[in-house]
Amino acid sequence: MSPKFKEGVMFSGAWISWAHTVVAYTAFLGALFTGFYLHYHKIVENEYYGYPDEWFPSVSATIGDRYPERSVFQLFIAMTSGPRFALVFLWYVLTARPESVLPKLVAVTGLFRTLTCGGWTYVTSTDDHGWHDVFMISYLVATLPWTLGCIALSPKGNPKALKYRKILAGSFFGTLVPLIYFFIQHKVHKVAGAYTTYAFFEWALILLDVGFDAVTALDFQGFEVVIRDVQGSSRGYVYWLPNNDFRVSDAVLEKEKNEPAGQIFGSGFSVSEAVDAIADIYKGFVFWSMLTSLGLTVWYFPLWHMGISGYEVMVMCTISPFLLCSSSVRSIVIKHVRYVHLLSLTGLLAYLVKTPELRLFAVGFGVSMTCLAWSATWYAERFQAARLDARVLAWSIGLLASSVAKFASHTNNPIWPIMHDENGGWNKLGIFLAFAANLRSTRQNTDNRRGLETMSSPAGSHILAGLGLGGLFFSMHSLLSDSSTMILWVWEGFPVRGPIAAHGVVTLLAMGGGVIHFIWLQEGAPRWRSYSVLGSGAFLLTSYSNWTGFLGAVLVAIELMSLAPSLVGSAARRGPAAFGLGFLVYNILVLAHVWVVAYAFVPGGPLMREHTDWVMTATVLFIGAGIYTTPASKDNTKSRQRSDRNGRSRFKSYYLYALVVLELLAISVSYLRFPTNDYTPYHKDDKVLTAGIWTIHFSLDNDMWSSERRIRDLIKELEVDVIGLLETDLQRIIMGNRDTTQYLAEDLGMYVDFGPGPNKHTWGSALLSKFPILNSTHHLLPSPVGELAPAIHATLDAYGEPIDVVVFHSGQEEDPEDRRQQSEYLAKIMKESPRPLILLSYLVIKPQEGNYNTYVGEKSGMKDIDPSDWDRWCEYILYKGIKRSGYARVSRSTITDTELQVGKFIVGEAEGSDERVPEEQVPEGLRFPAMFRGDGVRGHQYHVFNEPKYFK
Repeated sequence: MSPKFKEGVMFSGAWISWAHTVVAYTAFLGALFTGFYLHYHKIVENEYYGYPDEWFPSVSATIGDRYPERSVFQLFIAMTSGPRFALVFLWYVLTARPESVLPKLVAVTGLFRTLTCGGWTYVTSTDDHGWHDVFMISYLVATLPWTLGCIALSPKGNPKALKYRKILAGSFFGTLVPLIYFFIQHKVHKVAGAYTTYAFFEWALILLDVGFDAVTALDFQGFEVVIRDVQGSSRGYVYWLPNNDFRVSDAVLEKEKNEPAGQIFGSGFSVSEAVDAIADIYKGFVFWSMLTSLGLTVWYFPLWHMGISGYEVMVMCTISPFLLCSSSVRSIVIKHVRYVHLLSLTGLLAYLVKTPELRLFAVGFGVSMTCLAWSATWYAERFQAARLDARVLAWSIGLLASSVAKFASHTNNPIWPIMHDENGGWNKLGIFLAFAANLRSTRQNTDNRRGLETMSSPAGSHILAGLGLGGLFFSMHSLLSDSSTMILWVWEGFPVRGPIAAHGVVTLLAMGGGVIHFIWLQEGAPRWRSYSVLGSGAFLLTSYSNWTGFLGAVLVAIELMSLAPSLVGSAARRGPAAFGLGFLVYNILVLAHVWVVAYAFVPGGPLMREHTDWVMTATVLFIGAGIYTTPASKDNTKSRQRSDRNGRSRFKSYYLYALVVLELLAISVSYLRFPTNDYTPYHKDDKVLTAGIWTIHFSLDNDMWSSERRIRDLIKELEVDVIGLLETDLQRIIMGNRDTTQYLAEDLGMYVDFGPGPNKHTWGSALLSKFPILNSTHHLLPSPVGELAPAIHATLDAYGEPIDVVVFHSGQEEDPEDRRQQSEYLAKIMKESPRPLILLSYLVIKPQEGNYNTYVGEKSGMKDIDPSDWDRWCEYILYKGIKRSGYARVSRSTITDTELQVGKFIVGEAEGSDERVPEEQVPEGLRFPAMFRGDGVRGHQYHVFNEPKYFK
């Protein structure tokens, strides 16, 4: 419909959509054609390849800093802003409903996307790389709520528009998968031509993004935009709008309210209720923060005792809900649940206690109180299905918030009692928010039944309900409390064939998907169907590696989160004993999943040796027992519909808003944490490879503080290019489900290989390298009696030459036959390698004696970095086919119980002699840092022979 001028200016709203679409496409395509014509070979070139390997430019290369492409793009993007603001406004007018908050949120998101688009358009990476990335990430993150919000609000009377939106949105998000894949092929694997393929998918995203908004032309056909002169200032006729009623009929509104989105978002927005929801979620975050810290503080003691210490009994503090079996105690706790929650904050205040034993007791008391308080809260709400669901949803989203916090903090929770200001803790802020959240959330009595419809307590077994809770608690804690846990289960080394740490966002998105699954589908869906999916996912996760195993991880994450409200609700209606039993079963499973790896140090250990599959099977069966005693879905749905009238279920909308915020934060963190893979060794001009070996004692220092930053500082100051780290598998409940290597690799700028994984039952080994890892293989060496011995055999691209590095942790002293077999196995690997090789190891031998002669000599082809160093027992550096130029031993301070050994090698030169040379004759680039001479720094100094050794 062409504009009319007879009675003012009047035109169809669809023209705004078309103007936006045409000008936006012109901006991108105009820059593309201009670049093709003027700078084709320059814009197709990337950091690795140029034409003809790469022959199509990416969007960023096209609209970047070259003139005149950049000017063409910026000119038309500026012209797009007018139609863009008008499009967002008309969409809000079309979708706005009385007391509905979703249209407002979508409109704000649309405005935010428009502004951030201007940000990354006019602030290029050359102008300010940081702000350019901030604007770009913000724009991409806001695309998700904008897209989903438009689909949710799409008028039901226009099915054609809704169909196109779903197709374009599905294509958009589906394109992200190959986009990421080919980006990894380019950035990580450096595959020629991969960036061209990536560029096609990147351009497809642009076309689909603009096309999605172009669909509004179908919705705006019913709009007429009128410009009229109400004061008679113009010379033309004034067009007065008739009294048309554009409001949607009540019948349509009622129909939309019955839709899932309408039920969730149809109510008004209340700041007070939003704050209440945030407070509930933060309480859940605090619960999971304290529960996940308990294992860490307990683990410190058997770690230093090298066996059972007695402090392990503190894990049983979680069974405090058994106290609720006493009616008098139950009445007091429910009536005064606010104070129980406040007492639980002792677990957060524990970081102020310096003595490890007392800190453990403070954490244990806090955990016992929080388990008691949450169980009492759920039990008190047992007659109100919707209110109970809301409580459990807040608790579940609290787990997601804890996992997001750990994702952003490289697997450490910033309010744990092993954290403080110096190592990245946010304890003070966390405690303040926890105190405020508890006061806000508990200001009303939990057990408030008057005037509310209730539901009868169905018959069922509290034992089965308790088993279900135990399986749920354990699986959520062991698999979902850190986004990288299941990724490391399926990691198999280089070349990359599965997810990496940055893909933890997929786990977090799956957890959020589970929450949405319950809210929109699960209340009326058969739970046994979800259980079958959970079992299938557990099987894939336990039995397969790489992307197939990770598919199982995603299924497990979705179903655990979706089943949580049903299992907790069922237990609440079976009586308080179900909660005590649930935490008892949880404790048994926690011990079992430690026994499978610590079998050499615990009573009855050999029975559970290497049986993670048994633990997973028991967990899934226990959850099945809980589902068996859960009321039928139809009964639950009716109960929720009755109690929904009381208004508590509208809190689900606020929980969903919080969920979206957390997921967007996770996406942003993933973008920022994605590896750049452009790392540079410290002395590349001298072709020096500095290698080290260090046993880091599970990243807990002598005073029970997280030690990642102190480890980072020493590695950085010693200028280590390649380092083997031992005792690194922290992906168990008892160790906090952490991964130290993520922080070290990202902060130091190194490639990282972790292996074998947590489901391979070792204490862990890791390899960090400034040089690209071309290939790596994980080994479990023969261990017929004692603990399993892990090894990583990797090939590095060191200055263009392939160099093999082996990181190895042998068995303990008490198992000589294990160590003999391991020495022969490893000697065979080293002997058969045709490349120069460096062994970074923990051997438990005396120099020149026993198995030493298997590791060093003709059988392995290896040489000792310093045959004259007689004062060694654990750590050894061996080599072959490469020139050794220096060797040093650096004291540990209070970081761990083992020193750091470092060797310097010159790539491309043959093995030298054992003749020593003074440091004055050594080129500057081959010297060890002088800062560690004498007293050194922070308790680190050259020791044993008090200075580095250098060799010809």
